[in-house]
Amino acid sequence: MSCLAEPPCHTRNIEMNRILLTFALLIAFSTAGLARGPAIKRLDGSTITPAEIGQTVLRLMSAAEVTGVGIAIFSNGEIVYEKGYGFRDKEHNLPLTPDSVMSAASFSKVAFAYMVMQLVDEGVLDLDKPVYQYLPRPLPEYSNYADLANDARYKQITARMLLSHTAGFANYRAFEDDRKLKIHFTPGSRFAYSGEGILLLQFVVETVTKEPLEELMQQHVFRPLGMGRSSMVWQPQFESDYANGYDEYGRSLGPQRRTHADAAGSMQTTVSDFARFMQAVMEGKQLKAKTRRMMLSPQIAINTKYEFPSLNDETTDEYKSIRLSYGLGWGLFWTPYGEAFFKEGHDVGWRNYTVCFDGPKTGIVIMTNSANGEGIFVPMLETLLQDTYTPQWEGYTPYNKLPPRPPLKRHKQVAVDSAILRRYVGRYLVSPVLAPNIIWTVRWEGDHLTVQENDEPKQDLLPESATQFYTIADDVYTFETDAPGRVMRMVLHADGKDIPAQPIE
Repeated sequence: MSCLAEPPCHTRNIEMNRILLTFALLIAFSTAGLARGPAIKRLDGSTITPAEIGQTVLRLMSAAEVTGVGIAIFSNGEIVYEKGYGFRDKEHNLPLTPDSVMSAASFSKVAFAYMVMQLVDEGVLDLDKPVYQYLPRPLPEYSNYADLANDARYKQITARMLLSHTAGFANYRAFEDDRKLKIHFTPGSRFAYSGEGILLLQFVVETVTKEPLEELMQQHVFRPLGMGRSSMVWQPQFESDYANGYDEYGRSLGPQRRTHADAAGSMQTTVSDFARFMQAVMEGKQLKAKTRRMMLSPQIAINTKYEFPSLNDETTDEYKSIRLSYGLGWGLFWTPYGEAFFKEGHDVGWRNYTVCFDGPKTGIVIMTNSANGEGIFVPMLETLLQDTYTPQWEGYTPYNKLPPRPPLKRHKQVAVDSAILRRYVGRYLVSPVLAPNIIWTVRWEGDHLTVQENDEPKQDLLPESATQFYTIADDVYTFETDAPGRVMRMVLHADGKDIPAQPIE
């Protein structure tokens, strides 16, 4: 293992020069390959050439330090441009392609919503029937929902509320001070983005259909739309072309090899596949016309200043003019070109955005494998589409208006006897009071330890002492042992908090 402390200045300069040279070569290659393509019509009727698209994307990537970007552009409902830029694996100089598997993050939610609306068409689900009525037992009798036992408002929650993020949940219970699931307001009364709500609907859908989410998505979405490199869990065929995620400092976080299907965020897909999905939504494939209209019709007006944090009470009237609202799975706003529907995706090392203007059938998919990706969304939308309508509610600050990044924490890796390290191998259950259903798995791999939270990507544990370790993401873990050296606790120190976990085997 090598020390991951901040490199000396001359090393950083050499690395930056290498990156700039590589980008220059990519720009030359990309613009030469696309210069003869037809011009693409933008929202206002003006056009942009493929060469200008390439120059714009690569200039923004270089300025904002974005590792890789995949884009697809729609005009008149057709995919008229599709390309990957930068790297899917920077360390090995592997280019990002339209077929590179990337984390969809919350793009997962709209693909799931699309499948749910098909179940509505089939009569399997009623959007307005309280979801608890689909279950064989009262909702609080299921361990994941025991926190709701003393709040009868759970009986009001419907699939419509869950898809429109109006059920009253926080985004995730892990963000609550006591890590418990709560209903914060009368269901249906206001918008508050919630992954918890989507997970509850997944539980109901799997119960009703008696099918796992992955198979449902394959049957209703992926296979019918020809999305052959998309799945809710990692597939062996993805190994041939996948992207690593990168943090804001350009450090690799690896791919997301998910093993459990999560409707709120586990989908793995490609720019090419997700472009097919967006084209299908524009065309209304697999849905009755009235069902598509309902999916893209306002269910709740939005008057919060920002989307996140999701329970923020700051309100504003500034979005009334664009009729900012939420449909069933989709955000909505109105422009001189009619209705636009959009969705964002945000995960550690991944930033995605898509928007389509339903009248002219013009739109874009942007997928990035970089924590810096959101900094280029607004200038890309404005230049490539002439889309100047993205509401401030999204919180997309252009890269050149962001505050400076804080300096990296300094760590010093030390050598620790392997016999000591091997004592820490095992599974650790995080206190359910702090974070339900979280297990950290520590493994001995080759000559070092790794840690993995559930099925999130593994991270190397790098020793700063015999009991304290850090990761590339700057998480710090300590192991507490008794006199004979048996591990009693593993503790994560993050965001000013200490999160303990107990050995379970």
